[in-house]
Amino acid sequence: MMGDPNVLEMVQEEGLTSNKDMEYSFEVHEFQRDEQSKDSIFFRDGIRQIDFVLSYVEDAKKDVDIKAERRREFERNLRKSGLELEIEDKRDSENGKTYFVKIHAPWEVLVTYAEVLGIKMPIKENDTPRTQHTPLNYMLGPVKLPDTVKYPHPEYFTAQFTRHRQELFLIEDEATFFPSSSRNRIVYYILSRCPFGIEDGKKKFGIERLLTSNTYSSAYPLHDGQYWKPSEHCLNERYILYKHWARFSFFYKEQPLELIRNYFGEKIGIYFVFLGFYTEMLFFAAVVGLACFIYGLFSMEGNQSSTEICDPNIGGQIIMCPLCDKMCDFWRLNTTCLASKFSHLFDNESTVFFAIFMGIWVTLFLEFWKQRQARLEYEWDLVDFEEEQQQLQLRPEFEAMCKHRKINPVTKEIEPHMPLHARIPWYMLSGATVTLWMALVLSSMVSVIVYRLSLFATFATFMESEDSLQHVKSFFTPQLATSLTGSCLNFIVIMILNFFYEKISAWITKMEIPRTYQEYESSLTLKMFLFQFVNYYSSCFYVAFFKGKLVGYPGKYTYMFNKWRSEECDPGGCLVELTTQLTIIMVGRQVFGNINEAIYPLAFNWWRRRKARTNSEKLYSRWEQDHDLESFGNLGLFYEYLETVIQFGFVTLFVASFPLAPLLALINNIVEIRVDAWKLTTQYRRPVAAKAHSIGVWQDILHAMAVLSVATNAFIVSFTSDIIPRLVYYYAYSQNTTQRFSGYVNNSLSVFLIADFPNHSMPLDNNRDFTTCRYRDYRNPPDHEHKYAHSMQFWHVLAAKMTFIIVMEHIAFIVKFLLAWMIPDIPKDIVEKIKQEKLMTVKILHDFELNKLKENWVLNHNTYDKHVLMEESKAQLAKSTI
Repeated sequence: MMGDPNVLEMVQEEGLTSNKDMEYSFEVHEFQRDEQSKDSIFFRDGIRQIDFVLSYVEDAKKDVDIKAERRREFERNLRKSGLELEIEDKRDSENGKTYFVKIHAPWEVLVTYAEVLGIKMPIKENDTPRTQHTPLNYMLGPVKLPDTVKYPHPEYFTAQFTRHRQELFLIEDEATFFPSSSRNRIVYYILSRCPFGIEDGKKKFGIERLLTSNTYSSAYPLHDGQYWKPSEHCLNERYILYKHWARFSFFYKEQPLELIRNYFGEKIGIYFVFLGFYTEMLFFAAVVGLACFIYGLFSMEGNQSSTEICDPNIGGQIIMCPLCDKMCDFWRLNTTCLASKFSHLFDNESTVFFAIFMGIWVTLFLEFWKQRQARLEYEWDLVDFEEEQQQLQLRPEFEAMCKHRKINPVTKEIEPHMPLHARIPWYMLSGATVTLWMALVLSSMVSVIVYRLSLFATFATFMESEDSLQHVKSFFTPQLATSLTGSCLNFIVIMILNFFYEKISAWITKMEIPRTYQEYESSLTLKMFLFQFVNYYSSCFYVAFFKGKLVGYPGKYTYMFNKWRSEECDPGGCLVELTTQLTIIMVGRQVFGNINEAIYPLAFNWWRRRKARTNSEKLYSRWEQDHDLESFGNLGLFYEYLETVIQFGFVTLFVASFPLAPLLALINNIVEIRVDAWKLTTQYRRPVAAKAHSIGVWQDILHAMAVLSVATNAFIVSFTSDIIPRLVYYYAYSQNTTQRFSGYVNNSLSVFLIADFPNHSMPLDNNRDFTTCRYRDYRNPPDHEHKYAHSMQFWHVLAAKMTFIIVMEHIAFIVKFLLAWMIPDIPKDIVEKIKQEKLMTVKILHDFELNKLKENWVLNHNTYDKHVLMEESKAQLAKSTI
């Protein structure tokens, strides 16, 4: 019954609206619009609440008759299903072009479909106290919301609604018994299944198909009223949400999650629960990361490596080999003094600790989120939740493309069917498109690398020749200049590719013709995440794991495309460049995203209102105000999750190189929560309420990224950081018993004989008074029998790096599995509460049925006694007559 569009007939059989006089009897009466409030959410009678609005503009150019017939048939079937409609003529609209169809669901329709959808409603107030007052609650007083906002309604024992036992439920007022979110969900359920005719021999149904064909221009539920002021005659939850949630001055306050759920539905509510929980957990990672950064800041001056590099008698006497062919000259190590100090900020002893800590943090985050999700399922009555039928409904595009039919083994009904051989070409096209775009991302990354390689020599020559730049050379080196400009260029390319791929991924997903909305969303999720993973992280993976690893050595460098010499890392390693790359992409994306989310709907709505306000004497009604807002769309929440998951990758995958990443993510999320709240309450139409009991496939993606983060951070510490080579020197090669790190810089640099340079690499300037130069590697000196081959120390360092990776990964995974085993997915108190509530619900239902049985028995018994007395009286009367 749930998936059959003929479900409308069930309501008709119940005798809800068989009266034909109901068809627009209220359209006849004259109504003065000036008497109606701008904030009215009722029909003209001021009694019936508007649950949904459809709008359309008569297009005289094409298919006008077909669309008009579809609308007539659709609205006729809506009335047959029990819904009440009221049409606002285009002459009364602000722009003089738009018709509005206002829809009201009367009580009988609500109770019927509440049972169909299995909506749980209150049967008895729960007298168990919500929270225990602890000292921590008093300490967190400033961030707490008033109880009237945090808990707008009492807690109840609930049961699935049934119209045959209405007296069981706490119905005080039929007009307010069902919240507005449940009402618009019920109406949308009817709209999505209502037929509008037969075309090409097929029965057509559903508002989504009508919106796709532009038969209707929009379909949306109304907001409660204005967001900046309370309504006069009814509760305005939109105003309460704006006042206590969507204002930036409340950034430090907790979220009114119950109110969000009541107004927007569970699906949007659980997103804000997740974002809030993730932000709370980021606070602990941000504190530890900031502590590690402060440790690096205070220990920077005492760092032995930086001291040696900056010392004119040590670093000033070490001549380094040129960083590019011919154009670059020899240079002294102490020119990287500031760079080495800056490198110590992120590459110090705390790096290993923080990498291990984040491995534990990500496990705790995911395990505690499972618990929070389980607690939410109990609090929001989602324990026995079944997948939303709207998500499992066949997509109109799928039905339109299907030429085959087959019997559904579950429902035993004939459904459209597309065989696998018909899908294979589209799957191949989809796979080829995704592969092509990923290759495009990688090729753009290679282009940025080529840009850096070709520009490095230019930067180096320019900075050497310009005397005015000599005073900035100490901190603005050619390496830093190339890294910064390359990172900025890479970020611009990422954003451009991302913009175009969003359009293409939506198109190729439609070409695959997914069967249901759930399949469509899953397919799009996979494509978008894979692309954005490659797009955002590929450059970071390159710097972390490839740059400076395959450069060769002076005299035998490796070349890209036999033209550009491979990039080298600074003498202090590539960690600083990875930090720079990560910071620019992460911060740039977050800032751009928040500005775009705030400015785009604001500008769009302003322009839309400006175009609409042509007849200032007309009443700018509530449905017109909402019509001029931006639509949140079916994929609005998808992009919010995608943005959060990509940020989660920045926080976890490369966090060993940038301990401030959690702090930046924390600041962004505090702003993000208020931006999302603001745009949902003020700039977007009210979304249709939908149920969800989890964050869905995103949870699996988070788990995969958490596992990957353990490996990436272990490799960063081993191969990108300088920690392992320093420890090997400390324990195996240091000759100084008092200062074990003394001499490390000299030990980490190999010697090269300048006479061994080939002609194509030799610098053009031949005026020099030294015969050797140094380069970063562990190789034998020129006088060794195996000159320039890897020395034994290289293999010791490599063995230490591989050992560290294995040990760190095993420790992290053992801790991960132990924590997952120790922390139950469902808290013990929630398990007990679920059992208790089920027991109480069964008891309440049992008592109700028992009392009903007793009442029936007493009624029947009294009727029987009356019948017996009447018979006896008749018998006595007959005897007396005889």
